[in-house]
Amino acid sequence: MNKLGLLGKNISYSFSRAYFKEKFENEQITDTTYENFDIESIDLFPSIIKNTKNLKGLNVTIPYKEVVIPFLDKVNKKAKAIGAVNTIKITKKGKLVGYNTDCYGFKKTLKPFLKPQHKSALILGTGGASKAIAYTFKELGIPYHYVSRKQSETVSFTYDSLTETDIKNHQIIINSTPLGTFPNVEDCPNIPYNGITDNHILFDLIYNPEETKFLRLGKEQQATTINGLNMLKLQAEKAWSIWKLY
Repeated sequence: MNKLGLLGKNISYSFSRAYFKEKFENEQITDTTYENFDIESIDLFPSIIKNTKNLKGLNVTIPYKEVVIPFLDKVNKKAKAIGAVNTIKITKKGKLVGYNTDCYGFKKTLKPFLKPQHKSALILGTGGASKAIAYTFKELGIPYHYVSRKQSETVSFTYDSLTETDIKNHQIIINSTPLGTFPNVEDCPNIPYNGITDNHILFDLIYNPEETKFLRLGKEQQATTINGLNMLKLQAEKAWSIWKLY
């Protein structure tokens, strides 16, 4: 029996396991299972590799997309440039190879919504997922700035310093933080939502709930809103094509 799975922390809510279970049923794939590897610390990762027979690949989610890299034998060029891995393939020789399919899923989901007025972006959060977003904006030629709690060389805006004018000047706003994920559905990034207009796109990488408070507040300002579900499906299928079990 081939095994695949998701590496993360507190991932019982995870989309991936249910998605692949349904995929395997629909496509009558009977010799592969998909399970969660919920670990408290990345230091437990080698024991999963060692003790899980017939493990062929893993998806990687919060908070391990960056810290898993030193444990890998090889990192694909794009994932290296991004600095985050969300898919691991285990080769026939037992080598661990890291990939990033978040950028593929994000780009393919966002592109149909882009219009000429969408000239610059804000990325809320600086974790592993945000790096794939930044990489995609570079590919699309869209300037972007990070927003985080603390200013740094890479962070132009803090949540405290962000103004309505800053919001108006950036017509794409991406929430790459976990704020608003079930069960904490009343949380949302602390930004001046009054600066949002009908020219804006608000994209939340969260998919549970389908409409986060971040998206709801954007919709109230007539913005176009997109949740993370389509991106997740696309990156899951891309991961499946990397594992190529058949």
